[in-house]
Amino acid sequence: MESIFYTLQDHMTFTKGTIYVLMVLILAGFVAYWTFLSGREEEEPGTSTHHHEG
Repeated sequence: MESIFYTLQDHMTFTKGTIYVLMVLILAGFVAYWTFLSGREEEEPGTSTHHHEG
């Protein structure tokens, strides 16, 4: 990737756009990971493998 920045404004605009794309990807990945983890917790009623004392 070859980019030539002639001014600070060019550099800042490119960097800002790159960060926005990166943050969208990170947030989408986090939501997908959270969905994967929370989907594992769903159980049928009465089939719990956890033993509660008391």
